[in-house]
Amino acid sequence: MSKVFTITNGLENMGALRTGGQGSVYKGRRIGPIITAVKILPTPIHAEDDEDKNYRNFQNEVSKLKKVNELPNPNVVTILNSGLTESGSFPFIEMEFIEGPDLEELLAAPHDPVFTLKEVLKVADHLANALAHCHMVAVKHGDVKSNNVKYNIHSGNYVLLDFGLAIMSDEQRRTSMRHAGAIEFMAPEQNTGAMYFQTDIYSYGIILYELLAGQVPFPLHDSGETSRNAVMSAHMEQEVPDLMEKRRANMPKGWAKEKYELEMRVPHWLLQLVATCLQKDPEQRYPSGMALQEALFSGSLSADQPVVSVDQLAEGVKAEKTVPQAAGAGPQQGVVRMATPVFILLMMLLVFSVGAAGYLFFNRKARQPVVVTPPKDSVNKPGPDTVANTPPVPKTSYRKRQEAADSVTQRAIQDEIENERKNQEKQDSTNNNQQDTTHGATDQ
Repeated sequence: MSKVFTITNGLENMGALRTGGQGSVYKGRRIGPIITAVKILPTPIHAEDDEDKNYRNFQNEVSKLKKVNELPNPNVVTILNSGLTESGSFPFIEMEFIEGPDLEELLAAPHDPVFTLKEVLKVADHLANALAHCHMVAVKHGDVKSNNVKYNIHSGNYVLLDFGLAIMSDEQRRTSMRHAGAIEFMAPEQNTGAMYFQTDIYSYGIILYELLAGQVPFPLHDSGETSRNAVMSAHMEQEVPDLMEKRRANMPKGWAKEKYELEMRVPHWLLQLVATCLQKDPEQRYPSGMALQEALFSGSLSADQPVVSVDQLAEGVKAEKTVPQAAGAGPQQGVVRMATPVFILLMMLLVFSVGAAGYLFFNRKARQPVVVTPPKDSVNKPGPDTVANTPPVPKTSYRKRQEAADSVTQRAIQDEIENERKNQEKQDSTNNNQQDTTHGATDQ
């Protein structure tokens, strides 16, 4: 392949990979088989001198950019070198070459026009990790878009590339915006050349929207100035189109019904995360990549939250708008919530315990012997042998036991009276005999 121009000594130019308003990316090769990607910025620097403002700004930004790779991150491209080209004195940064397709290619035919929920969550995690890593060292990327996120076929990771805007001054960014090819991913504030951490958050939201819906919220239909201005205006003023409606419309026709229904059940927390990222006002977005990563982590833990389809989501939003909250209503505090299986088990144990206690109580009472105490003046008191030989009292009701006791008592009284009567008759008979004997002695 013919060389367009010499990049620098020892770095062979193997041809352009892509060009754009923020510069061009070339495939480079150093001595040996090492392949790299070289980003060449469009604004030349005529003197490598600190007196030159452009050179000074470039050096300052490159020094910050090098902090990105002080700690390795699998989702951030490695910056290898920087400098000025030998031809034209254009500033460049040299990065590792990631082999694999970018997100833009993965959304084009023959691939499906939308990503599966599983793959969307993977991209969301990897890209949030990349932004958190950059923002932690105070580096704003400024050009997060689908063709700047590559799938590394060797590691299986999604990697954030191309830190070209990160090393541009505000003036250079404002100039390059007039020729930027990825205006569909740019935040409203970038129209004035401003760039914040929240700017990367907005572009992150556009990428997730595109993966879920199959298209960006405000597509660029042609490269004309009118279309570009319309997209810029839409980012600043128009509401973001309903993501779920776009996903429904762009679903692959060849998917089975079960897969279609599953892929339409987008978690509510993920929709909320995208909506927060796409707020017009930067202050209403997540303040940094670290906060974004934390929100993503918290949402992913919400496994107990039901996933919702577009129809369920619409009904829920409608209900929130039409049903006012009761005055003073708020989250209940001091209320102990218990899982239904645990509650049922506890109730069964309680019923069993009460039943067992009742059974033992009444059974013990029924087994107690009935002791009948005869009157104290009774002559015929039962002896030890009589008590020992007394048959056990059968299990009867309390009323029957009481009647039996009364009967025994009455018989004892009657026996006592009968014995008293017999004794009296015996005594009378004895007295009569004595009187007859006395009278007979007197007659003699």
